[in-house]
Amino acid sequence: MKRYERLARIRRMDPEKEASEIYRLTSAYEFPWDFTRALELALYRTYAVPSIGRLLARTAELTDRTQKRYDDTALLLDAIVEHGFDGEEGRTAIRRINQMHGSYDISNDDMRYVLCTFVVMPKRWIEAYGWRRLSRHEIVASTVHYRILGRHMGIKDIPETYEEFEACLDAYEEAHFGWDEGARRVSDATLDLMASWYPRPLAPLLRASTLALLDEPLLQAFRYEPPSAATRALVRRAVRARGRLVRLMPPRRSPHFARQNWEIKGYPDGYRVAELGTCPVPGVRGCPVSRAPRVE
Repeated sequence: MKRYERLARIRRMDPEKEASEIYRLTSAYEFPWDFTRALELALYRTYAVPSIGRLLARTAELTDRTQKRYDDTALLLDAIVEHGFDGEEGRTAIRRINQMHGSYDISNDDMRYVLCTFVVMPKRWIEAYGWRRLSRHEIVASTVHYRILGRHMGIKDIPETYEEFEACLDAYEEAHFGWDEGARRVSDATLDLMASWYPRPLAPLLRASTLALLDEPLLQAFRYEPPSAATRALVRRAVRARGRLVRLMPPRRSPHFARQNWEIKGYPDGYRVAELGTCPVPGVRGCPVSRAPRVE
């Protein structure tokens, strides 16, 4: 297989009717590492919305059980990508997502914003650091894939096009990004988790490198000291260099799903999708996704 052969195949597909298959090819074959990093950043930036960061701090899932929460989120989203919306594992993952969110009073606006990050951040990351840019087919397919996920989750007023998702994300961040003490604890715990994946002496360097990849609104919301211009330039050039190196490598012949990422540490003996995540809190309702169409 030649380096751009899979892209040529994607361009022959229908980005509306075959959206999830295109998304699977893009995320599991063409850009598995980039999608992992971009979706990490997508979820991370949602903490800067105080209503989201405060809730995550209150549940303690991302401060006391950070690795498990990271693993469960990645594995649940991964099951949908790998098995599709109609596959048994994909449907089970959607049920678990809805059960968990249904335990809390989360606004539709916050849910829609989180969905926007899943659409927008991979494109932005790959434009900055990927070995090639996403094609229009891939952008449309990703948008359709997450529109379908949003409908399964009962989210209302979902944007239609990528451009509408991007405008929604930018407007929401401009209006809502801000300081919250609990959100800062969640952010610190997440940065500590990422550093823990590597030898301890590297922790300060890894934290500085991660901060160098964050934009100014995020740094300001969490009140982090901005990295120096030299640090930021060095880190970003290094990640771009990785993309140029990948371009020279042979194309991937087998898929790499998130469950194969070495950062997933919590299930050395395997897992069942139906048992991932947190258990619903009895008697606490109110999240709009709790009224989502039931997936049987």
